[in-house]
Amino acid sequence: MALFKKRTVGKPGEWYYCLVHQKVEEGPECPAKDRFGPYTTREEAEHAMETAQERNLEWETDPKWHDATGPAPEDD
Repeated sequence: MALFKKRTVGKPGEWYYCLVHQKVEEGPECPAKDRFGPYTTREEAEHAMETAQERNLEWETDPKWHDATGPAPEDD
């Protein structure tokens, strides 16, 4: 018995952005490894690459996610 069933037909209202075809799809048409989503609206899916770029920039500049480059502070 399979743990996860492979869905071949998407649900109406689920939107994805396919990274291979660089297009918005309603329902999962391409494999999960090749898409972002699901999004609740077509417009959200159309901006998937911009959203990812913004989140990457936030992560790259967030000091909580980077090790300190200088010496460790001393305990007094």
